[in-house]
Amino acid sequence: MLANALAAPLVTALGGLPGCTLTPSSGGGRHVAVVGAGAFGGWTALHLQRAGCRVTLLDAWGPGNARASSGGDTRVLRHGYGADRLYTALAARSRALFLETEQHTGARLFDPVGLLWLVQDDDSYERACVETLAAVGLAHEVLQPDEIAARYPQLGLDGVTWALTETDAGILYARRSCERVLEMFVAEGGTWIRSAVAPGSIRAGALEHLSLSNGTTLTAEAYVFACGPWLGQLFPGLLGDRPLVRATRQEVFTFGVPPGDLAHVPPALPVWADHGSRFWYGIPGNERRGFKVADDTRGEDFDPTHGNRIPSAAGLARAREFLARRFPGLKHAPLIEARVCQYEDSPDGDFLADRHPDTHNAWLVGGGSGHGFKHGPGFGELVAACVLEEREVEPRFALARFGRG
Repeated sequence: MLANALAAPLVTALGGLPGCTLTPSSGGGRHVAVVGAGAFGGWTALHLQRAGCRVTLLDAWGPGNARASSGGDTRVLRHGYGADRLYTALAARSRALFLETEQHTGARLFDPVGLLWLVQDDDSYERACVETLAAVGLAHEVLQPDEIAARYPQLGLDGVTWALTETDAGILYARRSCERVLEMFVAEGGTWIRSAVAPGSIRAGALEHLSLSNGTTLTAEAYVFACGPWLGQLFPGLLGDRPLVRATRQEVFTFGVPPGDLAHVPPALPVWADHGSRFWYGIPGNERRGFKVADDTRGEDFDPTHGNRIPSAAGLARAREFLARRFPGLKHAPLIEARVCQYEDSPDGDFLADRHPDTHNAWLVGGGSGHGFKHGPGFGELVAACVLEEREVEPRFALARFGRG
């Protein structure tokens, strides 16, 4: 569970509910259907099941599949969010739940290798991170250029003015995590169905049913749509001319380190983030798959079902140029893997967790906006508490901020 040093600030940040922990009887046996078995949907379903609901979880391709935003081998868990304590709190709560799940399942889901923020001229975000991490008691360290060079001689420090380390950050094993959550959900009595889903009719303020791809329907007392990049396709026009979520094409490249190399893998090098004119980040080691490099800059609009997932020559060229400048020892490293995934951005980058404005029993959950996976356990707990009416909708996650609700 959360350390005592973190408890008070996190309770405050999360609106007075310590982790939003649900009591086993709070579900009252009601039937809830959760659409989407990714980071948000899977954890929401598990928390609802543990609260005493009868939960059916549905997904078109299954947890961690290659099309999903929760697919792929690895993700970053960090706590630094500038001055934003809400996301810092959710990340810390989620880290605690990932570690509890490791103990429960015996599966390794998190590797605490740390995180290195490389800071350039505009350092307001990272300075705010330092203040927030200090305020909530999360371990961190500020490094000056000479200290960075001594500790990380494999780095090229062109443009770097200082650095921030997060001790409690690290690598999440994404697909494995989604799979373990589903296994726990089923083992604890949940029902899992692989099916595409469409919402049925809304009458008298209630969603009546789900239409499944096998031609049948499923009726529940409440519905949670945690469909990642497909959320906007299921509910078009909800925000007028603005999409509920915008899916963008993102490219990830994995390069091979030299044989026997120890300089570009943990513990010599942690997860890193380079916050310059473009926001690059990477995962060294990457589950022994190589040196993962990704550009956080939003790509073009993307269809997550039918989109071409072949990386571009331009994207690879940018990655190689960055790699040669920041990691000169990998200048000629071979490309050994590449993949195209997607972000699903909300209009303002905050998550979505609110009732459909025309119903009392359908919930819209998503807007991971490129940083959602690490928050899955804590956010799912929060969503479950809202569905069970044990807490109010968080205003920052509400549709009212877009003039709906």
